[in-house]
Amino acid sequence: MRETRELTDIGGRDDLDVLLRRFYAAAFADPLIGPFFTEVAGTDLEVHLPRITDFWERALFRTAPYGRDAFAPHAALHSVRPLTPAHFGRWVQLWHATVDGLHRGLLADRARMTGERIAVSMLKRLGGPGAEAAAATGGTGGFVPLAALTLRAAA
Repeated sequence: MRETRELTDIGGRDDLDVLLRRFYAAAFADPLIGPFFTEVAGTDLEVHLPRITDFWERALFRTAPYGRDAFAPHAALHSVRPLTPAHFGRWVQLWHATVDGLHRGLLADRARMTGERIAVSMLKRLGGPGAEAAAATGGTGGFVPLAALTLRAAA
């Protein structure tokens, strides 16, 4: 019988490190978005992880300095291989599933909501396939965070 532990909220940088390592393991292996990390960007996780941990520490705790342009690397990827609503939707699914698998609480909720907000914002800024129609209708061109809600409901 599997032992289950009570899930706690995201408590600090150490929790973010575990969360982000688990998320990127799933993202790198994912057939839809993995190639953006492994083939297009050639992401070195050990180089990327301190930067992205700073980003999330700043977003959740307002404690870490983060002066980088988070949009620029995504724009560079998009210029090589367009990022679509499906890519952002998959990112959100994996992000929610990872957060939900490790944490419960106000900061976990904030992490999920911030991830959705960032994905929608980047999709619209990139103007990728479907983004023009999304802007015209006030939607997100096929990117539906409801998939993440389904993951939350199933947990």
